[in-house]
Amino acid sequence: MIRILGIDPGSINTGFGIIDSKGNHAKHIASGIIKINGETLADKLKTIHQGITNVVNEYNPEEISIEKIFMNRNADSAIKLGQARGVAIAACAIQDLPVYEYTANQVKQATVGKGHAAKEQVQHMIKILLCLDRQPKPDAADALAIALCHANSREGLLCMQGVSGIRYGRLQ
Repeated sequence: MIRILGIDPGSINTGFGIIDSKGNHAKHIASGIIKINGETLADKLKTIHQGITNVVNEYNPEEISIEKIFMNRNADSAIKLGQARGVAIAACAIQDLPVYEYTANQVKQATVGKGHAAKEQVQHMIKILLCLDRQPKPDAADALAIALCHANSREGLLCMQGVSGIRYGRLQ
């Protein structure tokens, strides 16, 4: 059994999702949203760092998965997202946790079955795959989807002959 933290970084809300995974079975442990507040950029980034650090300290994940940044038309939004993502990665790296990255299309493919699925489809599939009573909020659902994507990718790598485990992003 491995505990995975999925992070959906954002400059307004940062979603997190914790699952326990063994083989092709995953169990929802926790999920939620870190509401970003503060007047300055430094205050906002501090909120993300503290929120992720608190989640890591409370749930003790063994591996972290996070969404890769993609460049959209608005460069300013991409820079803000990159800063939020960097702070979240740093909060995990400070605690020596391995961090794995997945594109939005990889995450959607792993959870919904098509790489260009809508947010509502991801929410619906997360509810079904993790046997939740209700659909999680979009940012939390995305974070759980990122964690599930890593769980599925991880299991595929471990099934390869001669691979005994993964440590710091490398096959052993």
